[in-house]
Amino acid sequence: MAETIEIDGSYGEGGGQVLRTSLSLAAITGQPIRITGIRAGRRRPGLAAQHLTAVRAAARICHGQLSGDELGSTMLEFIPGGVVQSGTYSFDVSEVQQGGSAGAITLVLQTILLPLALVDGDSQVTLRGGTHVIFSPTMTYIEQVYLPMLKHMGIEAQVELGAWGWYPQGGGEVEMLVKGGCQLNGIDLLERGNLRQVRGLAVVTELPAHIPQRMANRAENWLRQAGLKASVQAFREKGVAPGAGIFLTAEYQHSLTGFGGFGRLRLSSEKVAEIACEQLLKFHQTGAPIDEHLADQLLLPAALATRESRYRVAQVSTHLTTNAAVIEKFGLAQITIDATAKIVVVSPLHRC
Repeated sequence: MAETIEIDGSYGEGGGQVLRTSLSLAAITGQPIRITGIRAGRRRPGLAAQHLTAVRAAARICHGQLSGDELGSTMLEFIPGGVVQSGTYSFDVSEVQQGGSAGAITLVLQTILLPLALVDGDSQVTLRGGTHVIFSPTMTYIEQVYLPMLKHMGIEAQVELGAWGWYPQGGGEVEMLVKGGCQLNGIDLLERGNLRQVRGLAVVTELPAHIPQRMANRAENWLRQAGLKASVQAFREKGVAPGAGIFLTAEYQHSLTGFGGFGRLRLSSEKVAEIACEQLLKFHQTGAPIDEHLADQLLLPAALATRESRYRVAQVSTHLTTNAAVIEKFGLAQITIDATAKIVVVSPLHRC
């Protein structure tokens, strides 16, 4: 058996990214891992429902053995049982916690996507839980930014949103199709080119139709005043509980980015739209092709690619530097981050 890789979950930003990247790479490489201090940097340390679901999903796709896989655990041992198997899978965040959970299923998706894409055979995955949850990538971001950017690198995957799931009730459902046998390509993204369009979705479930329309109108007007033309559509969608949000995608000549705002009590529809617009405009002013969140999400596919990647980011975050350190522990790539120029260079030390 290969030597176990020891990972300090409290390193850097001390959040769930350390766990997800470690699980993905353990499944891909077959390397056993032991993680201590899981999510030590969070208000409630240890495995939450979405993290535990990701742990068990990673183990299931490669018949792995687990120790410490329980809610609140700050230590985990994962021994992959063999090569990742393509197939039909179903993972429900609500099943691991009594009373259910709106834990973000996008985090489960990001844990198992690359392992499934790298093996022969296509896979179909059903995910249930939170689809649009604050402090996590939304399913809209996954669909309109993350997956299209990964497609440029050779990943073929599609998602279909069957039901929206907001915090705290959850109840969302997504079907993901992953084409197996991919070969990952490196990327060169130092310039984003001109802005082609800004498009958006203003959405509610179990709420009046005037709410998304007000969000859409405010976003279009706000961005127009800033000199950006936008088209935002308003929808009432299927969901188990009331929820509201607006999600904006900016398409540049060479890259994509996305931002959102979530409705809550005593926050007007107009203010929700302004929150999303302000985030987008702040990024737009940086001139960078890659937003802060996508910056660390691209590291893993870049490390598994057949050639070097170079990209410029809007911000060098602790998420980025932490993820880079975790990837380097597996010996797959050398990652250099120029904090002044905000340029990331990922040099694979293998061939996918």
